[in-house]
Amino acid sequence: MAVNVAEKVIEIIAEQAMIEPSEVALEDTLEKLGVDSLGLVETVFAIEETFDVHVPFNANEPGSKAFDISSVASIVQAVEALIAEAK
Repeated sequence: MAVNVAEKVIEIIAEQAMIEPSEVALEDTLEKLGVDSLGLVETVFAIEETFDVHVPFNANEPGSKAFDISSVASIVQAVEALIAEAK
């Protein structure tokens, strides 16, 4: 059974934002959803664990383009790219 990356990423983000996954839209930013810097780090760890990938994210440089966190959609795309690279 294939994992729906978008659904799982949304579940992870929703958990950090303490909201229901149905409240998360692909165009939302983490800031809009109320995910703070600690929540962002927890989100990165959860993504790594869930998808068995290494996320090239540096908490000291959250604006780095190595892992685009500008929106939920960009995070989903970045995770899909990491999964493809890992194959």
